[in-house]
Amino acid sequence: MDILAIDEFVQRRDVSVNRRLRPFVLHWGVDFALHYVAHRPWPLPPGPWVMKQIWHDLLFAHWPVSAAAMRPLVPAQLTLDTFDSQCWIGIVPFRMSGIRARTLPPIPGLSRFPELNVRTYVTYGAKPGVYFFSLDAANLPAVWAARRFFHLPYFDAAMTSKEIGRSVHYHSRRFRDAAEFRGHYDPTAEIRLRDKGSIEHWFTERYCLYTIYDNQVHRGEIHHQPWPLQDAEAELEINTVAAASGIPMPETAPMLHFARRLEVLIWPLRRAEETQRQV
Repeated sequence: MDILAIDEFVQRRDVSVNRRLRPFVLHWGVDFALHYVAHRPWPLPPGPWVMKQIWHDLLFAHWPVSAAAMRPLVPAQLTLDTFDSQCWIGIVPFRMSGIRARTLPPIPGLSRFPELNVRTYVTYGAKPGVYFFSLDAANLPAVWAARRFFHLPYFDAAMTSKEIGRSVHYHSRRFRDAAEFRGHYDPTAEIRLRDKGSIEHWFTERYCLYTIYDNQVHRGEIHHQPWPLQDAEAELEINTVAAASGIPMPETAPMLHFARRLEVLIWPLRRAEETQRQV
């Protein structure tokens, strides 16, 4: 079964679960994604995953930024990851559903909400990952939990994500400062799995995040199937979320990609071991 067929099967499963597999699907600690790992750049992390999320209607908007401009903004312990000698800033609005802890069903009121992140790309210990400058979420308990247990820069925000026709109309405004994002976007092409070595693969096929806690590098690992990316178009009316983190944004138009849906498993945050020289 190829990966697109798997994704289609998983989406059908949400509506009608195959009778033979029903006892396994309804066990909250079992997930089909763990059977498909050949695409990963390294093995699954040890121990059980602790959280599952389903991500919907993602826009990946990326701008090139020089390493000289990026270096002061990223903790010195992390190595800047570059593509063709450029760092990249990503702004990623989306919404989540089905958020739940392992072995538990989703909790009403806490299991679905929009989220928007501002990111760049780094490596540590030979593992490429994501470094977040900010993450806005429309759920105050989730913001508190992410700050408390994952030590990530989450912010409470008023947010909406609505599908109107083929377009996703998105708005986020942070409560405590002027960080705001407003725009609409939609896919313009069919789904394509991107080849290893392409910039799209480099942007998205990353299976961990990094954060600094108690002056130590910590890694949060995740697992998902390869991103079902589509080329996209967008009109960004307001976009101050990167500037709120002191990031100098270029005047160039962003590279745009869209993903309709992805299921994600999350492992607990752990202190990362360095196995390569940092530069």
